[in-house]
Amino acid sequence: MKVELKRWSALGLATALAGAGLAGCADEAGESGEAGDSAQVGEAGEGEAGEGGEAGEGTGGEGGEGGIDVDAASEDPVAYASALAVAEAHVIAARDAYRAGEREAAAEMFAHPVSEVLLDLDPVFREFGVADFKPLFSEASQAALNGASTEVVDGHYDAIIDALRAAGERAPFDGTEAGRIAGGVVADQIERAVAMYARASEGTDYGPYLDGYGYYRTAQSTFERSQNAIRAEDENLYTRITQALDLLAKAYPEATRPAQLDANQGALSGASSSVMLAAG
Repeated sequence: MKVELKRWSALGLATALAGAGLAGCADEAGESGEAGDSAQVGEAGEGEAGEGGEAGEGTGGEGGEGGIDVDAASEDPVAYASALAVAEAHVIAARDAYRAGEREAAAEMFAHPVSEVLLDLDPVFREFGVADFKPLFSEASQAALNGASTEVVDGHYDAIIDALRAAGERAPFDGTEAGRIAGGVVADQIERAVAMYARASEGTDYGPYLDGYGYYRTAQSTFERSQNAIRAEDENLYTRITQALDLLAKAYPEATRPAQLDANQGALSGASSSVMLAAG
């Protein structure tokens, strides 16, 4: 599946962002090898395939460009919530990058979830009665690109988070306990953060680091909201997540990229694998 021009025209920002050069969302993969799409307009959707099949396809059916299994999201609450978490990770990274003075990077990060996740999930959202909230991302991206005040950009961020929380309340129900769902989402975000740190360490690009930072912060915030439920349902998962987040806190100390990326990749990967195993 290729990302067609409609994905970018839906943003209304293709021309403005084409030269920003933030390449972090290309191949946004977890360790399972699922591929995402490129941040460059001319290359969107041309990444290598994930676990067999064309780029952007997951094992359970046609996948979203951020490594999301769209078919599963209509039935599996973990897949559904993980898709929303990918969008949340981008806007957290965007907000914090903007506060740090990275205006163009922030504008791109606000825009990415539309093409990477939300457009593919439109049928799922319609099925569950979720109102279209894609324009909120475009508005936030434009505000960042225009150099709006931090307060204005923060307001756009808050509106997006509210919309994501509302969409989360419409998740499919299959009997999975709340702590198990949250644990699965945290595990997915940790895996993505670790994979992006490995990619960031291969060069000097800011994008992969910023992506990973967003995934880490989303894992952290999701865990903070749900840690009691996770611990009550699975003490081992709770412990493994805590250990992984401690390591990621040192790997991603802030939204701006450190001069040296010196976290132990082996330790990060091992911690992520432990979380994934515990999460099942």
